Amino acid sequence: MTPTQDGPNAPQVSPGSTIPPEELDRMTDDIIAALKTVYDPEIPSDIYELGLIYRVDIDDNRNVTIDMTLTAPGCPVAGEMPGWVENAVSTVQGVQSVQVNMVFDPPWDQSRMSDEARVALDMW
Repeated sequence: MTPTQDGPNAPQVSPGSTIPPEELDRMTDDIIAALKTVYDPEIPSDIYELGLIYRVDIDDNRNVTIDMTLTAPGCPVAGEMPGWVENAVSTVQGVQSVQVNMVFDPPWDQSRMSDEARVALDMW
């Protein structure tokens, strides 16, 4: 599978080989929309626009694996945020299961933020 990436904040999305392309596109869009509902309580921007999602993999059985990070390893919600992500993505139609992995390599930096997040945080 060849991952695709659409911008500095876009996660790598590995397409499933047996899922019809239209369904995969819909699931990917819906997963991204679900990720945009999860906010770091200390930062007024969602985790997707902050660039905290590194990888989204949808396998042939529609199980989703997400690699994500935090702005800092000592984040106070480090233990809770993976559950928030799992709960949000599990509501997407067609998703069978969700596994969230917390990773810190590569370390997050501000270059992963979208323009939307930069505007929200006044970080130009």
